[in-house]
Amino acid sequence: MAHTFTSAVVPATADAVWRAVRPFDGLGGWHPAIDTCVLKEGGPTTVGSLRQLRFADGLTVVTERLTALDDTARTFTYELVEHPFPVRRSVSTLRVTPVTDTGEAFVEWWADSVEEAADSAGAQALVRELYGNGLAALRQRFAPARDTLTG
Repeated sequence: MAHTFTSAVVPATADAVWRAVRPFDGLGGWHPAIDTCVLKEGGPTTVGSLRQLRFADGLTVVTERLTALDDTARTFTYELVEHPFPVRRSVSTLRVTPVTDTGEAFVEWWADSVEEAADSAGAQALVRELYGNGLAALRQRFAPARDTLTG
């Protein structure tokens, strides 16, 4: 089993970041690689819900199931149900925790996957890129606005 991990510090409180990422149907609102994210079954915070993602390339469609949600720990877990990726099974978790000395949020996003041996490195690189770009977008979303006159 492969464990692929990404993380970032986001310039906002953990509660603010959690509100942004928590709805299971909200990924398209903050991740640049996702064009649409719609619920096919269940609600945005209901364990067992299914969401369908259409990637920005217009070709890739993925269905995922929410398997755990914990508001106190600010974490959720989901699994791939239907997908074109070279993995037999993949379970991902996103967690938001406070950075106590700055008041910012530490966001971790990882996948535990059973991959085809020949595609293992490529599959892990894809996850690192996809999750890394998502975390970069979260960081940008919460970045303080810069004054264009003073830089």
